[in-house]
Amino acid sequence: MKYLFAAVMLASAAVSFSESASAMGGCGPGWYRGPAGGCRRMGGPVVVAPVVVAPPVVVVRPRVCPYGFRWYAGRCRPF
Repeated sequence: MKYLFAAVMLASAAVSFSESASAMGGCGPGWYRGPAGGCRRMGGPVVVAPVVVAPPVVVVRPRVCPYGFRWYAGRCRPF
């Protein structure tokens, strides 16, 4: 019985996802399915938001070795 319940739940999930994916008729954003079955452009322009690239962030690493030492080969070593 639990396998039957799991199969029904899986089938209902698959149907719900496939229905939401085909909501626009498979044509994509800004398009719709016409009377003959072809994809047609919706009225008005399709506006695409510009991609804003953030500048790189430079972080100064805190000093891990005391003065007179330097980080070399995985540990603090004297000059």
